[in-house]
Amino acid sequence: MGMTADTMGARTNALGEAIVKRSESDFVVALAGNPNVGKSTVFNALTGLRQHTGNWPGKTVGSAQGYCEHGGHGFVIVDLPGTYSLCAHSQEEEITRDFILSGEADVTVIVCDATCLERNLNLALQTRAVTERAVLCVNLMDEAQKKQIQIDIAGLSKHLGIPVVGASARSGRGLSELMDAVQRTACLPHVQAAQPLCDDPVQRTEEIFQEAERICGACVTHGNPAADARRFRADRLLTGRLTGIPVMLLLLSLVFFITLAGANYPSALLSKWLFALQDQLSLLFQRLGAPSWLHDALVLGMYRVLAWVVSVMLPPMAIFFPLFTLLEDFGYLPRVAFNLDHSFKRCHACGKQALTMCMGFGCNAAGVIGCRIIDSPRERLIAILTNNFVPCNGRFPTIIAIIAMFFVGASAETEQTLLSSVLLTGVIVLGVALTFLFSRLLSATVLSGVPSSFTMELPPYRVPQIGKVLVRSVLDRTLFVLGRAVAVAAPAGLALWLFANLDAGGVSVLARCTAFLDPFARCLGLDGVILMAFILGIPANEIVLPIAIMGYMATGSLSELPALNEMRTLLINNGWTWLTAVCTVLFSLLHWPCSTTLITIKKETASIKWTLLAFLLPTAAGLVVCFLVATLARALGLA
Repeated sequence: MGMTADTMGARTNALGEAIVKRSESDFVVALAGNPNVGKSTVFNALTGLRQHTGNWPGKTVGSAQGYCEHGGHGFVIVDLPGTYSLCAHSQEEEITRDFILSGEADVTVIVCDATCLERNLNLALQTRAVTERAVLCVNLMDEAQKKQIQIDIAGLSKHLGIPVVGASARSGRGLSELMDAVQRTACLPHVQAAQPLCDDPVQRTEEIFQEAERICGACVTHGNPAADARRFRADRLLTGRLTGIPVMLLLLSLVFFITLAGANYPSALLSKWLFALQDQLSLLFQRLGAPSWLHDALVLGMYRVLAWVVSVMLPPMAIFFPLFTLLEDFGYLPRVAFNLDHSFKRCHACGKQALTMCMGFGCNAAGVIGCRIIDSPRERLIAILTNNFVPCNGRFPTIIAIIAMFFVGASAETEQTLLSSVLLTGVIVLGVALTFLFSRLLSATVLSGVPSSFTMELPPYRVPQIGKVLVRSVLDRTLFVLGRAVAVAAPAGLALWLFANLDAGGVSVLARCTAFLDPFARCLGLDGVILMAFILGIPANEIVLPIAIMGYMATGSLSELPALNEMRTLLINNGWTWLTAVCTVLFSLLHWPCSTTLITIKKETASIKWTLLAFLLPTAAGLVVCFLVATLARALGLA
């Protein structure tokens, strides 16, 4: 059966969400295309939004909507997930297929990569067969020019029978011409419903490939094979059998080294300024005649934990996330997936799981949503259940802060920082190893099956745009994480202060809770305050260490935390040892997902059972690992 809006089950809302128009005269424009051709970059440039972009396939796993005006008309722009064909195989491809075939879009813009046009034309030819209201956007013309690839835009338009516009979305070139073409196409009269592509889909697919080859042969001229040779040499180093994994670990260690070396001084400076502001706030409350309990609750309770969040979390994040984004834009993340594919296959999982792990570095909830790129339902579920073994950006600051306090110190000498970066890399490697282990266990038990094939396009290497990388990493990652931490930390700090100052039989509620948890926590190398902090930190991992700090500060051990070394003193005064630091880092890596991730897992799996298992797997791993480490250290007389 052919593919039409009727035969493929068109519905009123193919996206599962409403198209938001500002007026009835607005046009709906769908942005479609192969993965990693710059659809989201085009979307951001047209709408002014900040849909996540990066140099790897599979970033967009749902639709995003934006709005722009051009030529006196309004346009609702819908950014669809990347797909190679309208014959969908995965969830994100189904979103694109259903929306295009539903007829909801007044215009469909097919975004193509100018450096590999022939493969991209397959989707363009399929789309043209089901709608004449289509525009081809040949993106990345600047990269094609560097490779001396010449494209006859007018000839391409003549062969396809639809408007074709050359563009370079990263610089904004050609986007005005693109919207001109979209406006002209949107104003065309409606034509009759599309006919089926073909009764024989195999025959039609062969015809499309042949037509794409013929069109490219007539319209595309290649002239610089040296560029491909340089890329192949780089790939031999970054993905080689002997060099791929070592280079990957070296780059990860280098990122952590730069993060740890650069974060200490800014953290101390921020802390000094913020706690100086605390003194001014105290004076203000005194002049206003505010009661002491109000001052203590708002300044010593709420403000102090906020000061910790900003001073200790902001500098490492402001360094780590831009570095990670640089690697992402350079095109290295798909090479990581390539390097790990063999290991995932041995675990009977899918190599695409490596990409969802990379998404998990930003946010585990985003990593869970990203699992839609995995075609097999079994392998998709394995990826969802094990995604939390990769530390998200909410857990990184806690891990980095503890390592910095107990292994770097105030001096931050090169040797100490190097050791800390190696240790942090080891923590990540442990998380990845446990991902492999639990993927294999799930594949051998409740989710048994044969691994599916994994085909992924390695994108070209691209020079990152430093300015955009800094803006995107600071606004979309650093400040987002910090804002979420602040939003949760403020009420948590206030609540913790109340627990510390509410007596129950002469003992504070906080002391009773921590005393109840303490015997069990000691078996794990922790204490009651730390375990309670993890429990109260379910809304957001960012606040675990701030809650623990507030728990200790409520006892009056220290009134201020002007720098990391003083914070280390506070922890040591409350019984922390190297073993406590190690077990806290391990439990930060291996414990239950945050509430946002759990809600996302429930939504993606539509199952309480799988959500509960996603909660129990990392928690059980954390309890066992911490217990074994603590028991072994004590048995050997090391703690």
